[in-house]
Amino acid sequence: MSWDHASPYIHQVTVLPEHIDALEHTNNTQYVNWCNQAAWAHTTDLGLGADAYRELDRAMALTKAEYHYLRATQLGDVLDVGTWITSWNRKLVMERKMQIRSVATGDTVLRARLSFVCIAISTGKPKRPPAEFIARYTPALVD
Repeated sequence: MSWDHASPYIHQVTVLPEHIDALEHTNNTQYVNWCNQAAWAHTTDLGLGADAYRELDRAMALTKAEYHYLRATQLGDVLDVGTWITSWNRKLVMERKMQIRSVATGDTVLRARLSFVCIAISTGKPKRPPAEFIARYTPALVD
């Protein structure tokens, strides 16, 4: 199996006992957490972590999320959470895609699409991104 897009940013995780639910597989909320962790790790790697967001009084706020659960994972599974910025109009709206794959089998266990809007942290209202966002996020955009 392969990645949906070239050159993903990869955040690796391992399924731990606290991730297992009553059905004896990874709880679906954990995948949401891992996608969030991967998105923040990627953003931080691009030089726009939480401190930069606060300093610039801007953030990319989640407005919509779609998660497609394809396969269950179990205790001890090692997973690669891949992420890409797949759409960025440089004005307000950004889309990020996620793909979680089993390291052992290469199988895709989840795909997600996340939509964001740029906001001013101080007001919570949509606001155009600063030049730093455009400079950091634009090169990370994949086709």
